[in-house]
Amino acid sequence: MVSARRLISRIVYGSRYDRVSWGQRVYVRPGERLAREAQWRWRLRRAPVIPLADYAARTPLGAIEEFVSCLMCGQSRQQPLFEPANGDGWSYRVVRCPSCGFLYRNPNVRPEHLGDLYATGYSGFLTGTYAANRQRRYRLTMDAFAPVFSDGRDRRLLDFGCGAGLFLELAEQRGFEAYGVDLSPDSVEQANARLTRARAYFGAPEDVPEIAEGGFDVITLWSVLAHLPRPLSDFSRFRQLLAPGGVLLVLTVNARSLLLKAYGPKWSGFTKNHLMFYSPETLRTLLGRTGFAGVSYAPHYGDAVEAGTDRLPEPLRRRLRRTVEATDGGNMMRALAFADEEAIARWGGDRRIHRLRTRCDARPVPAAD
Repeated sequence: MVSARRLISRIVYGSRYDRVSWGQRVYVRPGERLAREAQWRWRLRRAPVIPLADYAARTPLGAIEEFVSCLMCGQSRQQPLFEPANGDGWSYRVVRCPSCGFLYRNPNVRPEHLGDLYATGYSGFLTGTYAANRQRRYRLTMDAFAPVFSDGRDRRLLDFGCGAGLFLELAEQRGFEAYGVDLSPDSVEQANARLTRARAYFGAPEDVPEIAEGGFDVITLWSVLAHLPRPLSDFSRFRQLLAPGGVLLVLTVNARSLLLKAYGPKWSGFTKNHLMFYSPETLRTLLGRTGFAGVSYAPHYGDAVEAGTDRLPEPLRRRLRRTVEATDGGNMMRALAFADEEAIARWGGDRRIHRLRTRCDARPVPAAD
């Protein structure tokens, strides 16, 4: 039976957009942007804001989980929004901070148990369907931030959360002295089998002398930020590992996305191991609190659109680009963070730079009792 929403869509749009993918329709159908923004405002008005103690009293807690306050601003009140789940048996709860708008999983995974999520079988995911177009995405993002990645000679690079080494392979091809770390031992093994000069290590940066010494010109986090349970501590460490003039690249799901506002708990960014969901605004908060000087964003129109392999007619492609630039920046967020003024002068170019009020007081917000 056809749902009321689909029936209305058919009446309004006819069959004109049937060949446009669901992920693109929200950007190209007239009126979608306004409808989705209104839908989001309505959801926020309906969602209650409650004390953390009340939320914890009515919410189940898993064996490796803990209740947390907002890690960006310390607000303890909770605005429950979503309960993502799928047929594989996983589910969790996503809340919104009523003070700063940060979206995060609550209860969250205890940091000491983070490795449990990647201990077995994760490399199979990273090298299966997920990996089919990963290197294309890396190249497109590197091109979007050219010339940062154009020539790696005499430059040190750390890929944090390197997985099976797909990006490290590209980094060594471009001449970087490249290192990687990951919490999945079988992924690290596969990465080192793939690499020639670059090297991947199991564990944290401080566990590897060659990495702990710092001096990195570039640090990359490819689809890693959403997996970090204590981002303030991690980004303070990244800032210390960067050399003067260094930059940090982030690719992550975008919590400002129109697709999130359209699909709610079925949004593609709500995956099994994701813990935190950043918008450009909350990423700036994180970077400012951990000592970075500025950040720049590159819109993400979709890999197929950027690579020219999509089937969108040219007028719709132009409309999609205009909508992405005018609204959310895309379903994925691409950001380049600058360690200091030297980095901005060297790599800022003609980009729009968001200057940050650096606050090097990145003490983690304590978990709730």
